[in-house]
Amino acid sequence: MPAINFTQLLLHNAECLKPFAITLTRDSEDAKDLFQETLYRALANEDKYSIGTNIKAWLYTIMRNIFINSYRKKSKQNIVADVSANEFLLNSAKATTANDAIASLNMQEIHKIINNLPEIFKSPFMLHFDGFKYDEIAEMLHEPLGTIKSRIHFARKLLKAQVDHY
Repeated sequence: MPAINFTQLLLHNAECLKPFAITLTRDSEDAKDLFQETLYRALANEDKYSIGTNIKAWLYTIMRNIFINSYRKKSKQNIVADVSANEFLLNSAKATTANDAIASLNMQEIHKIINNLPEIFKSPFMLHFDGFKYDEIAEMLHEPLGTIKSRIHFARKLLKAQVDHY
């Protein structure tokens, strides 16, 4: 079929595609894009059109396939849109200042509580706090591993009880 005849046939039947595009997409802008893509693909695949074939059915099939393929592509992308106003969260760090006085007072109180622990609990706890492993502490203090774990556990329990009072 000559290109001019195919183009005229395509333009003559193109208007019936617009309502179908709107039905598929349910959005006028997406429908315009789908319509345009369908006409482009029809022109690009002119050689695949057989004379005598129902051109409307051929165009509907092209449009439906484009829509299905784009839908599948979008569903695989898993796009999550965040429409909330995050300006407060983005700029909140700029408006705040650190108050080191409260933190240093809290640390002083914690050190005082730790120093008031009985020595039997304080030594293993401080070594563990400094980064030593249970077996290293047991070796340094010449105590069984279970005893060291137990003493550190009780030290934590005593500290928690004292901190909860504040």
